[in-house]
Amino acid sequence: MKLQEELPVDHHLATVYRAGAALCGCILLTFGGLGFANALSSFDTSGDRIAGMTSNTALSVISVVVGLALLAGAAVGGNVASNLNMLVGGLFLLSGFYHLFVLDRPANFLDFGMTNVVFSFAMGLLVMTFGMYGRVSSKLSHDNPYWRERHAEGAAREPGVRHPGRSR
Repeated sequence: MKLQEELPVDHHLATVYRAGAALCGCILLTFGGLGFANALSSFDTSGDRIAGMTSNTALSVISVVVGLALLAGAAVGGNVASNLNMLVGGLFLLSGFYHLFVLDRPANFLDFGMTNVVFSFAMGLLVMTFGMYGRVSSKLSHDNPYWRERHAEGAAREPGVRHPGRSR
C-alpha cells in the first residue's frame, strides 16, 4: 500500500490530521516556552516544575522542536500530517517507556518525573490516535480511501465510489 497516494488532499480526514497535529504542537510549544521563561539550566535534574511536570532546558528545546515539527505537518496536511502524527506518537510512547525505567537514575538526563512519564504516554496516544484516525478499524466505511485501497476489487464494484489511484 502506498501511504502517500491513497488519500486525496481534499478528503475530510485531512482536517482531522491537521487539527490533531496543530493542537498537540501548540501544547508542546507552550510547555517548551514555559520552560524557557523559567530560565532552567540544561540537563539539570533538580526538579524544577513547569505545569506540574519536571523540566530542564534540554526538555524545553526538544518540546519546542517537536511542537514546531507538528505545526509544520499541520501546515502541509494530508498524509504527511497523518504519518508525522503516528511517528511522533510512537516516539512519545518509546520515551515514556524509556523514562519509566530510568526514573531516579543518572540516565534520566531530561529530569522526567512520574507526571512526565504519564504525560508522555497520554500525548503519545493522543498524537498517534489523531494520525491513525480513519486509517485503522475493522469497520471502515466503503467511501473511506483506506478501505478502497485495501479492497480495490470491492471498491470497483461499489457504485459512485471512485478508486483513489484513478481519475483525480
